[in-house]
Amino acid sequence: MTGTSSFLDFLAAHDPSLLPTGRHLPAGEVPAAPHATTIVALTFDGGVVMAGDRRATAGPMIASRHIEKVFPADEYSAVGIAGTAGLALELVRLFQLELEHYEKIEGSLLSLDGKANRLATMIRGSLGLAMQGLAVVPLFGGYDLDRGVGRMFSFDVTGGRYEETDFHAVGSGSVFARGSLKKLWWPGMNASDAVRTAVHALVDAADDDSATGGPDTLRRIWPVVATVTASGYLRVEDEALARTVAEVDAIRRAEGDPR
Repeated sequence: MTGTSSFLDFLAAHDPSLLPTGRHLPAGEVPAAPHATTIVALTFDGGVVMAGDRRATAGPMIASRHIEKVFPADEYSAVGIAGTAGLALELVRLFQLELEHYEKIEGSLLSLDGKANRLATMIRGSLGLAMQGLAVVPLFGGYDLDRGVGRMFSFDVTGGRYEETDFHAVGSGSVFARGSLKKLWWPGMNASDAVRTAVHALVDAADDDSATGGPDTLRRIWPVVATVTASGYLRVEDEALARTVAEVDAIRRAEGDPR
């Protein structure tokens, strides 16, 4: 089993208790745990953009203003997390190890479809936790080296995998974010346009969803935004995001937004 290309299979054979599927919660109420939202993703001419706000909530309280929800899955893909924060972060780490292990054993990258399928399998394995209220709902996107385009995938708690076109959002503010993206996205946009559109969608979501945190200019806390292109995963720097937030604020004021 040590030669398997799946790190999850190796871990299951070595110590199943280290996997989410090996965990059994005691009976009773699920304790309050920080939840992470909102994640948006959209395609542009040459790749995909993924962005997440920085707020985590525990019931009516703000548990964190600094949580990061968008991560590189590998060199050519990104994963964003919504749901129970602790389990979501663990899922991301396992997913990163799964892809790294495959590359080391096989000597090549897993295809983008293969990565999405592996992530779906991992989510399916956590169904027991999801049924007890500890759900994790990721959003996955990347650059397809075979097709030469950016693609993205959404999932449900049962491990269902769905390819999305143009744009998508998950989390408590996703309804408002998707409404914003529907108005702002257009085919053929460049990376800068896509980054601005993603930030705009998060700002619109934060305007209507208390669990979504908008850019905090006072504390200088900006969303986590990343592009994935033929050149790989690249996180947008805070200085650039500060300028983008200022652009979005100017657009909203010009449109008569009272904020």
